[in-house]
Amino acid sequence: MINNFKRISFLAALFLVTAVCAQERTIKADVWSDNWFAVYLEDELLMEDSVPFETEQSKNKDSFTFTTELPAQINIIARDFIENDSGLEYIGRARQQIGDGGYSAQFIDAESGEVLAVSDETWHCKSIHRAPLNRSCELSPDPLADCEREVMEAPEGWMSSDFDDSDWPTATVYSERTVRPSRGYGEVRWDSGAKLIWAEDLEIDNTVLCRVELN
Repeated sequence: MINNFKRISFLAALFLVTAVCAQERTIKADVWSDNWFAVYLEDELLMEDSVPFETEQSKNKDSFTFTTELPAQINIIARDFIENDSGLEYIGRARQQIGDGGYSAQFIDAESGEVLAVSDETWHCKSIHRAPLNRSCELSPDPLADCEREVMEAPEGWMSSDFDDSDWPTATVYSERTVRPSRGYGEVRWDSGAKLIWAEDLEIDNTVLCRVELN
């Protein structure tokens, strides 16, 4: 009888510990992007850039909160502005050029202030739209015909927490001087570990998928 009582007490204590560990946390997120982003909790959309993708030069910051249990899988789609699959912007105008991207984010426990994740070189990021592969087409009068590209579908199931991203490249860190962040970037009190990241090539990689786990 005593052994049964001890067993029941142990199970009750275990249940309480599990319940505490699974408690929902309120997370504050700060995101800056050139040009556009969407943040997901697995496949649930948490926040889409408040400025439409079609807006030229829409470097901007968004802050938002959400609740979740930890660990939690965060997935991000980041896109630089391009007019079409050529990878160029301002097509047909004097400023026709290859654009460049940039992304920064941090996720902080809203109550304790604990930093749960920041954008850095540990994130796994995969580029699914790369153009132009031949930079010589930058001033072409018909870039859609002349610019070479690599366009892929997002990997099936990439937003799932159990998706294996071990073969994805890790993010590349860029300096503020290179990315030239503005329009809200300076309004955020960034954690010292938060970096400006993108895929391997700041200009050629136009659509980037990134994954990070909040613990």
